[in-house]
Amino acid sequence: MFTGLSAFPLTPLRDDTVDLKAFEGLVGRLDAAGVDSITALGSTGSYLYLDRDERRLVARAAVASAGATPVMVGIGALRTSQVQRLADDAQEAGAAAVLLAPVSYQALTDDDVLGLYTDVTAGLSVPLVVYDNPGTTRFTFTDDLYARIAALPNVASIKIPPVPADPAEAAAHVQRIRALLPEHVTIGVSGDSAAATGLGAGCDAWYSVIGGLLPEPALAITRGALADDAAGDAAGRETAAAASARLEPLWQLFREHGSLRVTAALAEHLGLVTGPSLPLPLRGLDAAARARVAAFAETLGADSQTATA
Repeated sequence: MFTGLSAFPLTPLRDDTVDLKAFEGLVGRLDAAGVDSITALGSTGSYLYLDRDERRLVARAAVASAGATPVMVGIGALRTSQVQRLADDAQEAGAAAVLLAPVSYQALTDDDVLGLYTDVTAGLSVPLVVYDNPGTTRFTFTDDLYARIAALPNVASIKIPPVPADPAEAAAHVQRIRALLPEHVTIGVSGDSAAATGLGAGCDAWYSVIGGLLPEPALAITRGALADDAAGDAAGRETAAAASARLEPLWQLFREHGSLRVTAALAEHLGLVTGPSLPLPLRGLDAAARARVAAFAETLGADSQTATA
C-alpha cells in the first residue's frame, strides 16, 4: 500500500455541497485502472475546506467505491483533538491508513509537530503517512524531525516534497533521508513533474495528484520507473522520463496555476465532475488557461478516458 502509485482524487463540490456521486465515479475509475492505493481527502481532495460530517461521508464513500484497492484518508486539522476525531472517523469508515500534514494558523515548531504525531499515532490501529507539504502548510521538516517521527508507532511512509531535478542529486537526497528511517518506513515522492525522477532516484511510491484523474499515464510513469527488467534500471527510468515528458504541458500549467485548480478544470472538461467544482473562495481557471487544459486533453487523447467513467 505504501509503494507504487497512490492516486489522490478530487472531492468535487456542486452548489457548495460535496458531490458524492461524482466522487464515487472518480474513485471507481481508479480502482478499475489498477492503482496501488487511493488517498481520499488529501490536498487535491480539499480536506481542510470540509467539515467533519462532510469528511466522514467522503471517507465512507471512498472505501465503498474503491473495490479491493486500499484507501488512505487525510485527517489533517488545526487542533490535535480534531485530528484524533477525524482519525477515529477514518478508521470506522474502513480506511486502511491515514495521511497527516501539520496544518496551523500560527507557525509551528518542530516540537509542536513531533507532539502532534506522537499524540495521533498513539491512538491509531492503522498505519500513518507523514505528509510533508511546505508549499501548502508553510512548515518545513528537518531531517532530524523525519527520523524522530519515523520512530513513532504506526508510521509507515513519508511523503516528501519534489526531489532535485538532477538525477544524481535526487538519488543523494533520497539516500540521505532513507538512512535516517527505519527499514519498514517507505519514501513517497510528491510534486507530479518530479515523480519520474523521484522514483528513479529510489523513492518507493508516488503520491500523485494527476493519478487521481488520469491514472493510465500516471501508471505508465510509475511502472516504468519501478521496473526491474532484464535491460536494467536505466531502461525503466528512460521509459518513465518519456512518459512524464508527454505530460509537460500539464506540468507547466501546474507550475503556473497550481495542481488543484488545473486538475479541477481538467475534470470539468472531461465531464467527470460538474463545474465549478472547487470550494469557495477558490476560483477556477480563467478562459485562457481552460483553453490550454482542453488543448492538453485533446493532445493526450484524455477525452477517451471518459468512457470508463
